[in-house]
Amino acid sequence: MERAEKHEFVTALNSELADTGVVVVAHYAGLSVSQMTALRTSVRDAGGSVKVAKNRLVKLALQGTELEHINDLFTGPTLIAYSEDPVAAPKAVADFAKANEKLVILGGALGSTNLNPDGVKSLATMPSLDELRAKLVGMIQTPASRIAQVVNAPAGQVARVFGAYAKKDEAA
Repeated sequence: MERAEKHEFVTALNSELADTGVVVVAHYAGLSVSQMTALRTSVRDAGGSVKVAKNRLVKLALQGTELEHINDLFTGPTLIAYSEDPVAAPKAVADFAKANEKLVILGGALGSTNLNPDGVKSLATMPSLDELRAKLVGMIQTPASRIAQVVNAPAGQVARVFGAYAKKDEAA
């Protein structure tokens, strides 16, 4: 890369990282090209991105963001996975790391909060933002349907009483 390309890369990565909710840093030494492609695909499908770059360039890109405190994680061959959804990237990387022991999670950041490898894995076990929204909508709809059932129940009981009297009169 030439100097202008490096500057452009650092600027683009800085703007991407400024808008992310979570960043996961991992060592990828020993992964094959097909495994890296599979990792990139799984993170992309989850709504995130994976970047492999020189550590010096990533450290420069982190300057001026709230993620600057994770600079010490960048030693050796590292990659970063990031997403706006705080659960998407950690879940995809943790699932991939379970199947491939060569991918070692070093840590990450959730906003200005440092995450150790266990923190990333525990974040990966949480439900995603879409799942939480679905649960919330279900919880909101349940009382409404119960209210409708309670309101309609007396009318149904009155109709059954009238039906019973009508059958009694027909029989008499």
